[in-house]
Amino acid sequence: MATSAVPQPGRRFAIVNGRVVLPDTVVAERAVIIEDGRIAGIPDIAALPAGVATVDAGGRYVAPGLVDIHTHGALGHSFNEPDSEAFSVITREQAARGVTSLLATIATAPMDDIVRCCEVARSAMSASDGAHILGVHIEGPYFSVEQRGAQNPAHMRTPDDGSVDRYLENHDITRIVSFAPELPGAIAFTARLAKLGIVPAAGHSSAKDEDVLAAMRAGLRHTIHIWSSQSTTIREGPWRKPGLLEATLTYEGLTGEMISDNRHLPPTLMKLAYKCLGADRLCAISDSTNGAGLPEGTRFGMGEMTFDVHDGVGMTLDRTSFAGSTTLLNRMIAILVREVGMPIAEAVRMASLTPSKVIGVDSRKGSIAPGKDADIAVFDDDFNVWRTMIGGNWVHAPSAQAATSRASGGALD
Repeated sequence: MATSAVPQPGRRFAIVNGRVVLPDTVVAERAVIIEDGRIAGIPDIAALPAGVATVDAGGRYVAPGLVDIHTHGALGHSFNEPDSEAFSVITREQAARGVTSLLATIATAPMDDIVRCCEVARSAMSASDGAHILGVHIEGPYFSVEQRGAQNPAHMRTPDDGSVDRYLENHDITRIVSFAPELPGAIAFTARLAKLGIVPAAGHSSAKDEDVLAAMRAGLRHTIHIWSSQSTTIREGPWRKPGLLEATLTYEGLTGEMISDNRHLPPTLMKLAYKCLGADRLCAISDSTNGAGLPEGTRFGMGEMTFDVHDGVGMTLDRTSFAGSTTLLNRMIAILVREVGMPIAEAVRMASLTPSKVIGVDSRKGSIAPGKDADIAVFDDDFNVWRTMIGGNWVHAPSAQAATSRASGGALD
């Protein structure tokens, strides 16, 4: 998985002189030992075995590689393009931002297009030269038209229309499916997803909380991008009927996602989501589209829809809706710390261990712990990336010279 431009330090080495971000705290004076692509230990510096080659982190944060379970694209490309080069551009850019694992997120499209994109994702799971694709998150097309956001209404469907068998042809690599639980056939669809081991997730939905509760009984356990395209409390006569938003904030059986770009949600709402769900149930996700990494004013397309980068976020051209974010996860951690006031360890956990738990890969991803994959991101104080490691190999570094080991027992500056 390593790129040829970045020399590798060998089978056994240690990252030293960093502030190691663990799930609940940040510790100094620790080394992170890497051996054969895994984390072998996190000893005190004084206990580091003699003769181990070292990488000097220069006082930076040594964090687990970030895990983005809801990301559509970057640099003008999206996972809705059934093209391996488009996937490669996106995963390389993600790795350069400290994201080591992701779900290729496919938005609403014609059914045949969704299936083709899943097939390309399958090939890319073993061929990526950037962030590792763990599977797909299919966002749509079973959505409420009223809560469509930037999803294409021309291709929206209901789960009872006979399309589900085709939709689930690639169920073995599908990790999350997002849908509106109030639609006809949605409860049976939820149960089928759960039986297949796919995370059923509610989103782009006009559901009332009674719809959400019915879906939870069938296996619903996640909701996507809180506040964005989620129904909220309405009045029916004198009666107040809570929606998907209130269910997300209330029900402990649900995990949730938050686009933490300080555009989709102001700090007050981000603080409320954090207060209600906490860092163990709330995932930071980018929901990045093709516009991520592109300059202000750039137009970009997803399928038949055209958007642009406006005021630091993707927007529809009529300015009636956001069209995903243009911010990747590393910058969102800085926002969570600065604007929401979260401890660094919790902000990082929301972007690494918590999403890993949602999709069931936390035994090997999401935290710096012995035995886990050596997926590591080294950040400066503002969470700009210095280096990114996947499976013990550097896939992003400032220069080849800086990543070259002098000798066994020497240091990498």
